[in-house]
Amino acid sequence: MFLFIHRVETSLRETFEFLRNPEQLTKFLGLFLNIIFILVIAKISIRIIHSIVNKFFQSQKNLKFKVDAARMETLKGLIKSMVKYVIYFIAFTSIIKSFGVEVGALIATAGIGGLAFGFGAQNLVRDVITGFFILFEDQFSVGDYVDIDGIGGIIEEMALRVTKIRDFNGDLHTIPNGEIKKVTNKSTGKMRAWVNMSIAYEEDIDYAIKVLNEVSETLKNENPNIVEGPTVLGVTDLGDSEVVISVIAKTVPMEQWAVERLMRKNFKQAFDKHGIEIPYPRRVVINKTP
Repeated sequence: MFLFIHRVETSLRETFEFLRNPEQLTKFLGLFLNIIFILVIAKISIRIIHSIVNKFFQSQKNLKFKVDAARMETLKGLIKSMVKYVIYFIAFTSIIKSFGVEVGALIATAGIGGLAFGFGAQNLVRDVITGFFILFEDQFSVGDYVDIDGIGGIIEEMALRVTKIRDFNGDLHTIPNGEIKKVTNKSTGKMRAWVNMSIAYEEDIDYAIKVLNEVSETLKNENPNIVEGPTVLGVTDLGDSEVVISVIAKTVPMEQWAVERLMRKNFKQAFDKHGIEIPYPRRVVINKTP
């Protein structure tokens, strides 16, 4: 206990002596203000360059020739990420110089500890390289609906090192690019819309299929999100109390769920209009008199 108190007193005494020395205090304050100035300049520079990048890509969107908006958003995110890392690296080296450390000599002697640093930074390098391959191979872009290693959602941001996915619950998942092993992109090509309609066994199957064909033709002409079909496949299942008729359509990406909801609604209304019964659970109670 006595030793601890003695050390505290010694530390306080050294601190007071340092503060009483105007030259040391001025040097310390100058160093502190210089570090603050470097960090502020770095932050302002990042904001200015990000604003320039945003304006540049916005001007590209307003051009008359067609551009891939999703790919442009992905490229914009990568450029902004690279700018941030470069500026922070420059700020870090400037702060190191403030302490009197020669950055050139530090880099020249980095070979001594390069092996240890390499092992520590290998994950970072892997993430960055994988991010470049994802971009150049066009595996996915910002706004795509993907499934990455069991995590499904919309690509909200793709940076140089990580990819951010927003799932349909609203949760944001951040995945290092180097850990991405398998990607299922559900936003490329035509999407499938599948609807099963059930009718009672007592109904005329051919008449029900005819009604579904008429409604499908109307939907095809009125909905631009439907690129193929809807096509009535026919009877696909015989349940305990129902005959299942399936209808399939192909839609533009991300519109398959809306088309399925619209198909169910219109098919149900058509069945009601033509008196086609959709089966539902029933309970029959038989009273036996003694």
